[in-house]
Amino acid sequence: MIFNELPLKGAYTIDLEKREDGRGFFARIFCLDEFEKQGLNINIVQMNTTLSKKQSTVRGLHFQRPPKAETKIVRCISGSIWDVIVDIRENSPTYGKWYGVELNDNNRTMMYVPKGFAHGFQTLVDNVELLYLHSEFYSKKHEGGLLYADKTVNIDWPLPVSGISERDKVHPMLSELNPIRL
Repeated sequence: MIFNELPLKGAYTIDLEKREDGRGFFARIFCLDEFEKQGLNINIVQMNTTLSKKQSTVRGLHFQRPPKAETKIVRCISGSIWDVIVDIRENSPTYGKWYGVELNDNNRTMMYVPKGFAHGFQTLVDNVELLYLHSEFYSKKHEGGLLYADKTVNIDWPLPVSGISERDKVHPMLSELNPIRL
């Protein structure tokens, strides 16, 4: 596994370190020892998947508040997405900043989303499936969201947004959000 630290402290993309031969390749997508060597302590307790049928769909930006704040590892297993994280950690030097990267079934890159970040994505093609690994169980009581179209965050979505849930349309803007205190 190849860990690439992002400009938002604590966030990473993770690329596969492939062992290839004539049959194809083998690679780890998770190894606790390798994460711990990077100083990334994560205890996976839940795995989820999502399928988005239409190109330009946006899901997010989602997070969970303490004490159920979670770290996520996100991988696109079919199709292609523009994956986005926003730092919403109180007193962070990159508070309100975002980072985006393409995850797809060809590059097999994963996004490591630390606690205190909002996460969302836009589908770049039809029929996209993601795999999520979570460090905390889902808690409706602790769920939160950040408006995907917040002008102060100013995320550069690559396509016009054509599909978004009613819930995601009404998340608060950054100025209305209580920062995450970890």
